[in-house]
Amino acid sequence: MTAAHWQTQHERGSPWALRLILWIALRLGRAAARLLLYPITLYFFLNGRTAREASYHYLARVFGRPPSLGERLRHIHCFSATILDRVFFLSGQFDRFDVRVHGAEVIETQADSGQGCLLLSAHMGSFDALRALGVDQRQLPIKILMFPDHNGFITALLHTLNPSLLDTVIPLGGIDTLLQVQEVVARGEMVGMLGDRVGEGGKTVPCRFLGAEAPFPVGAAQLAAVLHVPVILVFGLYRGGNRYDLHFERFDATLPQNRREREAALGAWTQAYAARLEHYVRSAPCNWFNFYDFWRQG
Repeated sequence: MTAAHWQTQHERGSPWALRLILWIALRLGRAAARLLLYPITLYFFLNGRTAREASYHYLARVFGRPPSLGERLRHIHCFSATILDRVFFLSGQFDRFDVRVHGAEVIETQADSGQGCLLLSAHMGSFDALRALGVDQRQLPIKILMFPDHNGFITALLHTLNPSLLDTVIPLGGIDTLLQVQEVVARGEMVGMLGDRVGEGGKTVPCRFLGAEAPFPVGAAQLAAVLHVPVILVFGLYRGGNRYDLHFERFDATLPQNRREREAALGAWTQAYAARLEHYVRSAPCNWFNFYDFWRQG
């Protein structure tokens, strides 16, 4: 199977159904809304063939065996649960969650330094846990690089819950994206991005990941080389129930200042990122949410 590019895979589900879930979540609470996750999981499992097959092949790689039906359903349920929890994170209802921070000294030391940095994550667990907690609770100066038009309805719907977060978004692909990022880090702020998806036409390098080579984007490495700021890895893993684990670690892979040497080192830098991503994927397999053939993306 050759998967279509992820940016061509539009969000599933109708606007009225999403609004209904949002209404239930805010009016009846998280417990009532979570009951809807079971029929939602079954619906997407039965109707989303591309995602279902991609999930199967991914889980087979991470487990080293064919996944059971329960594991396949759990993968989709985990994704649905993190989407639902975005409602509560973005509306400031942090007291509903047990968020445990690992490596807090890394992010606190960086914040106290007054120097800008790059926060590098992946489509794994919940980046909103970091964004909402960082912006609203700890007052961390975080801006997020993202494609605002992908899954635009869900993004717009959820951002109505916390309009202040709109100011934290830097659109990827804009003519002034790099300039905005440079201005942010020059002010001593943090820029967050996800480093595991390739934008259309983006440059990639083959990296070893879960036992086989996969094309990884070099955009994060190129940005780190241009910015000359520290890179911190961050992963917000959903552990079931109301628990999330936020992991911070300093990413010490370096890139030479010489441009020719730097180009040659992009692959090694990206491979180091892929290795750390694999570490966290293996620790929480149902948290990785790339529902397309990651190893043979079209």
